[in-house]
Amino acid sequence: MMPGGPRSERDMQTMMRRLGMTTETLDEVEEVVVRTRTKEHVFRAPEVTVLTVKGVRTYQVAGRPEIRPRGTASSTGAAAVPAVGPPEEDVQLVMEQAGVSREEAAEALFRAHGQPAEAILALLAHRGSG
Repeated sequence: MMPGGPRSERDMQTMMRRLGMTTETLDEVEEVVVRTRTKEHVFRAPEVTVLTVKGVRTYQVAGRPEIRPRGTASSTGAAAVPAVGPPEEDVQLVMEQAGVSREEAAEALFRAHGQPAEAILALLAHRGSG
């Protein structure tokens, strides 16, 4: 506990109100999706708290995400998100250097987290071991 700080949950709430801060828990949240250029972070049944400070709302999401490539349908049967995929020049580079199809190149790039050199090396290593 901080010296001079709140001594109980009630004291903390009073201090936050004086500073113009409020917190609210969103109940019954089914899913939160955070999309990046190439991936989706899907939180199923997360704990979501909203902190409001001087009219600005900040959302805190707590839970364990399922990380998947963009463009895959959720297991709940929702429609697929339009696929963004890796940049075309990366796909072409992997195809040419590793001598693989577009699909194999795209999959290798996904497994290599978008790193063309890693994807090429993995494909060549796999070919050499097979």
